[in-house]
Amino acid sequence: MECSGELDLDQVPRLDAALRDTLAVRSAPPVLLVDLGAVTFMDSTGLNALPRARIEAERQGTTLHLARPSASVARILELTGADHVFPVDPHVPAPRAAR
Repeated sequence: MECSGELDLDQVPRLDAALRDTLAVRSAPPVLLVDLGAVTFMDSTGLNALPRARIEAERQGTTLHLARPSASVARILELTGADHVFPVDPHVPAPRAAR
């Protein structure tokens, strides 16, 4: 899942809905990757959406990973300690080949 633009009060409901839709499928993925590389701004509303999403994902047996946070988002994650709560990948991992 890719996020772009501002992750703020106006946009968080869209993120919440997208995460809910992704987790609502019968076979939720074991890992849900949220690509933050194109996020230009994140306020406290955006930051608070991430733990809520993590809790909901864990209820479904899914681990929420954050990937490629932009410099400003990475700084917010670092200042708030969220970078210790979420697995943060500096790159989007390549898809695994089917076995």
